[in-house]
Amino acid sequence: MLSPVRITLAVVGTTAALAASACGGGEATVAEGSIATVDGTEISKAELDELLDQAKQGAEASKQEFPKVGTPEYQSLQTQYVAYLVQREEFRQAAADLGVEVAEKDVDAAEDELVKSRFAGVRKDYEKALDEQGLTSDAYRSTLETSVLTQKLYEEVTKDTAVTDGEALQYFTQNTSQYGTPASRDVRHILIQIPRDGAPEPAAGQPYPTDQIDFAKSKAKADEIYAQLEGGADFATLAKNESSDFSSADAGGKLTVRKGETVPEFDKVSFELDEAELSKPVKTLYGYHVIESLSPVHPAKTTPFGKVRASIRATLLSQKKNEAMSAWVEDLRTKYEGKVSYAAGYEPPEVPEAPTETQ
Repeated sequence: MLSPVRITLAVVGTTAALAASACGGGEATVAEGSIATVDGTEISKAELDELLDQAKQGAEASKQEFPKVGTPEYQSLQTQYVAYLVQREEFRQAAADLGVEVAEKDVDAAEDELVKSRFAGVRKDYEKALDEQGLTSDAYRSTLETSVLTQKLYEEVTKDTAVTDGEALQYFTQNTSQYGTPASRDVRHILIQIPRDGAPEPAAGQPYPTDQIDFAKSKAKADEIYAQLEGGADFATLAKNESSDFSSADAGGKLTVRKGETVPEFDKVSFELDEAELSKPVKTLYGYHVIESLSPVHPAKTTPFGKVRASIRATLLSQKKNEAMSAWVEDLRTKYEGKVSYAAGYEPPEVPEAPTETQ
């Protein structure tokens, strides 16, 4: 389902958002019937009313309450739409300066892609969704036009952005852990938790929290379990009957541990044991564990840079482009300071200055 509120404002999220705030301070006179003027171009109240009406119909279609006129919620929504319309006009003017144009065929393509991706290519379903929210295809094409314009501006502003192999390699070197698997080994363990007197029962299947454990009694019980195992008792049977780690107890205490992913004490002992060696009780914040190693340590593996170079470059390129677009939007905001004027009642709220520290 299409939502006028979400989609009209979500247009800005295609690549670089139309800012949620708008610059003001202009001294130009705003004509009657307009809410603002952007460097000489009027924005009519009818445009704002149309967006608010679409938002209201969208809310009703989704059975959501629409804020009443005069409420802070309504004023907030109106402020968002005014900012959207003002910055949309700033983008249009900037596009003209850059020679960026949006042709009908561009909007056609965007509409076709929307029908394909959201409505499985069934145009009747698309038109039905529009109709249910009081939208016409022509009205919604205006939204799509803004989306296409934003995308084209993004492409123009970021066209010279590039990432070198050196930058990709530096990122890889600094984030090697993301491109491999840590050392691992198979172990089995029995967790002993004896609760303090009067401790409330934990949720089903959950261990006792640290502050509810009697560590002295847990240690004594763990020593008993260790002695039984040393005497030839079956580990799996004891794990099923005695372990407080319910997630592994039914499997005889078996689990695969990865270096650095368990609590430090458990991690240290798990990787120091010789193969098939049984540890004495190990204290952690969960209680006392008796651990037995079941496999050799499988060494850590790192994916070669050559296999991830392309994906790293793509990630860094996207980041660089977004940064470039954000800087461009900020420059545009600065450029229009003093060039945007608002009719009474439509001014953006004042943003309080950050407090200045005094010595």
